[in-house]
Amino acid sequence: MGKTVIEKILSNKSNTDVTAGDIVIANLDLVMAQDGNAPLAIKMLKEEFNTNKVFDNEKVVMVIDHCGPAPNQGAANLQQIMRSFASEADIKLFDSGEGVSHVLLPEQGWVKPGDFVIGSDSHTVTYGALNCLGTGMGSTDITVGMYTGQAWVRVPESIKINLIGILPHSASAKDLALELVRLIGVSGATNMCLEIAGEGLQSLNMDHRFTICNMAIEMGGKCAIMPLDEVCQDYLHKRLGHQLSGIWSDSDADYVAEHTIDLSTLEPLVALPHNLENIVPLKEVEGKPVNICFLGTCTNGRISDMEAAANILKGQKVHSDIRLNITPGSREVYKKSLELGYIEIFIEAGAVITPPGCGACIGTHLGVPGDGEYVLSTANRNFKGRMGNANSFIILGSPETVAATAIKGYLTASSDVGKESAAYYEF
Repeated sequence: MGKTVIEKILSNKSNTDVTAGDIVIANLDLVMAQDGNAPLAIKMLKEEFNTNKVFDNEKVVMVIDHCGPAPNQGAANLQQIMRSFASEADIKLFDSGEGVSHVLLPEQGWVKPGDFVIGSDSHTVTYGALNCLGTGMGSTDITVGMYTGQAWVRVPESIKINLIGILPHSASAKDLALELVRLIGVSGATNMCLEIAGEGLQSLNMDHRFTICNMAIEMGGKCAIMPLDEVCQDYLHKRLGHQLSGIWSDSDADYVAEHTIDLSTLEPLVALPHNLENIVPLKEVEGKPVNICFLGTCTNGRISDMEAAANILKGQKVHSDIRLNITPGSREVYKKSLELGYIEIFIEAGAVITPPGCGACIGTHLGVPGDGEYVLSTANRNFKGRMGNANSFIILGSPETVAATAIKGYLTASSDVGKESAAYYEF
């Protein structure tokens, strides 16, 4: 029996021949900690291991993205701890405003094919779009990883997703991600790897792929992974300046399930409050009024998402009953959006632009909804209280649906404002 790509990566990283179900200790290529729990990891490192150093100062990175700029005294003091530790340990710290870790680190070339990456954030699964194993862990495992350069992991079983066809102009990568959640369920891939490939993948750029892998955790996935094909190779070459080798499953590898999705059959979808399994076609709830539209997050805060929204909002005005908040996913996305005129389009339409970060998505600041308000968001979670108010209601949809809804004032598809998906910017 052949091996899956995840079995191969963990065999390489543990120097053993592993199969799904084995528990191994594997070497790490990168440890990432964000401001939500990095201060606790730092505290444990100092108290339990009596050190302020890490195993390799080029393989540990910290990001202030969840509460940046600091909205209160408590967050400010915790971020001081991170800055002091980064200086002591001589590690890279991305301070507030640099971007969301899952957008920022791929842009900056910190993640490579075949790597084993752990992060103190569940959406570390996003990095699987770069043909590596990325997974989230808690503060204790992050601490041990920072100190030893290793992590224990149960080798996950894999679910194979075969994509065929091409996305129609009326649908987006977010709609595909929601379709996967609808197909597999919020716990259907618990502790498993979603292996996503097929000829249909060729029509999806890297931004699309990050969106899809990002939501693997919403199905319970330990990780997601895609092949190192020409699209991915081109993305990495532009950032790293050289070609890389990928790794992939054997043709006779064993899977717990296999699914085929024809991209040409997809349509705009939305996830209704307060459950990600409550996903329905947009057309079934079209006309439902909302109060806030939000574009951003590690799911849909990249340049392709900005482009899709800008193409719809160009020359239009946000409805008087709507507040449209837009958060570029990183400083690079922000700068590129300025260069390409997207930010001007957003401002002219009436949007509020906030600095790159996670604040609105997790509800710390920069867009907390009021009691009884409905939010249409490009984020990945819609459980009660996610955006900071348990008395509000979160609906998830694509950047195209958010932009069109912001114009109309009620849930609607981009085709209803005379626009379809963008001819995506290539970078």
